[in-house]
Amino acid sequence: MELKHIDIDRLQAESASIKEQFNSAKPFHYVCFDNFFVPEKAEIIHESYPIVDPGTWDGTTYVNQKNKFQKTEFETGSTLSEAFAELNSKAFLSWLQDLTGFSEEIEGDDQLFGGGLHQSVNGAFLNVHVDYNIHPETKHHRRLNVIVYMNKDWKDSYEGHLELWDLTDGKKEQIARIAPRFNRCVIFETNEISFHGHPKPLNTPEGVNRKSLATYYYTKTRPQSEQVDSHNTIYVNTEGVGGKVKQFNSGIKAFLERINDR
Repeated sequence: MELKHIDIDRLQAESASIKEQFNSAKPFHYVCFDNFFVPEKAEIIHESYPIVDPGTWDGTTYVNQKNKFQKTEFETGSTLSEAFAELNSKAFLSWLQDLTGFSEEIEGDDQLFGGGLHQSVNGAFLNVHVDYNIHPETKHHRRLNVIVYMNKDWKDSYEGHLELWDLTDGKKEQIARIAPRFNRCVIFETNEISFHGHPKPLNTPEGVNRKSLATYYYTKTRPQSEQVDSHNTIYVNTEGVGGKVKQFNSGIKAFLERINDR
């Protein structure tokens, strides 16, 4: 398919630089760059972003996640449907294959399991974690995350930064703090040490939400040295006592939600 939204010509032209950044990052590979979508198409995607409607968005609260909404179904032929189709297209998968150098063939996920549109409102957080490692249906290995942020005029005081952490060999070091700015793309490999999240609660004014598109990529197998038993998302507390208080409060909110849904 022809890519009308992803600026694939630019990605290919700058592939050497992007690849160098990706492969030089430690302890796990990642890269961040701006202007992922063609500028005028990014504007259309931004305008097409639906408001948070509890009837069409999943906003379930968990102990380690609060005020985050997810949507994975879109009208056929719509801007958002086309954008996600491109993110799972052969052309983009080929570019990702070259970027990562994986020996195993990278696969997209048309179901957008765990991905799709994400939108977080004031007070939202997602604690630092490593992702589930096996797709629940295909049983293939999760290898890569691609996130494109869609937030104009984002202020540092809003929080909501993507944090990447190095927790290897007893360390507890934040290695990146990435503002979720408009048309900014972050790509990182997912394995047992790729700790990430946005643990600082959003501090946004009314009407300002944190928006992103997320797609996850898989391979049928992965290097033996990276293989472990299937597991769900594994969270860690990077905030000490404050993090425990935050978890307690969101746990109460989650409990009340489930009581009211009965």
